[in-house]
Amino acid sequence: MGRGMIETRIGFTEAERVQIATLYWQAFGGKLGRIMGPDRKAQALIERVLDPDHGICAREDGVLLGVVGFKTAKGALVDGEWADMCAAYGMFGAAWRSVALSLLERDVDNKRFLMDGLFVAPEARGKGVGTTLLDAIADEARRRGYGQVRLDVIDTNTRARALYERQGYVAVDTQTLGPLRYVFGFSRATTMVCDV
Repeated sequence: MGRGMIETRIGFTEAERVQIATLYWQAFGGKLGRIMGPDRKAQALIERVLDPDHGICAREDGVLLGVVGFKTAKGALVDGEWADMCAAYGMFGAAWRSVALSLLERDVDNKRFLMDGLFVAPEARGKGVGTTLLDAIADEARRRGYGQVRLDVIDTNTRARALYERQGYVAVDTQTLGPLRYVFGFSRATTMVCDV
């Protein structure tokens, strides 16, 4: 970083698909690993179902630095179907994983634009990429006619929450997982919103 300017744009190339799946799993594998593991199967599934129409990528001089996903009525950045789950895990593995993952599912919010995951390459962290991606998701929300962006952050991700608060996001709700905290590895998820 430091050679050029960080640029953001919706979409990614097929050549970036593996890198994005790897970065996604590095960011969210701690939360999803017990359900979606083993790692190689999870990454293969993510790579298969990534939707370039639901991700904004940050690049500098053509090098991918990070991605922010969003969810709409038409899909999400990581948005597979039953057939994709079966291809990755078999019918039985897909069945119990689908039930478990449905517990984390968030509905599309008709009043607020739903951010669905932000992740930055390790070598680009602490260099403003996350802030740039948050600015880009706010711009996309405005472009689509929304007045707010909504996201959820888990209690173990204090660094992300601090970034969101610096960018003007405020907590509006907290959900506790109860005994499911042993399955997912976190106790609470906080919904935050920001006016755009």
